[in-house]
Amino acid sequence: MIDKDILRIQRIKEYCEEINETVERFGVDYSVFIGDKDYYKSISMSIMQIGELSNGLTEVFKETTQNEIPWSAMRNVRNLFAHEYTKVDKETIWETLNSEIPELHRFCENILEKEKLNKSDVN
Repeated sequence: MIDKDILRIQRIKEYCEEINETVERFGVDYSVFIGDKDYYKSISMSIMQIGELSNGLTEVFKETTQNEIPWSAMRNVRNLFAHEYTKVDKETIWETLNSEIPELHRFCENILEKEKLNKSDVN
């Protein structure tokens, strides 16, 4: 794996963790999520940043992991947030933060752990 991908995966993992921290702060109540603009905006911005970072991953990395993570869908969500924010469905964002973000976080942790092991094998 090239350093560019490693750095982006690390940053995506950090955004997943920021999302988790935000959920811990505000709670897991959907009515709070849709009623608190700071909660919603914080989650939305982190998801948008994840989409932006995912776009910068190398094509080789995205192709080899596309069965695990829907990279193009992540980019599409980023574009939706950036260009058509008023059309974003809050329920979809809620579902994303509860189902896909934990999966993405695990994926990033696994990738980074494998990379760490590979580097320790070389040294």
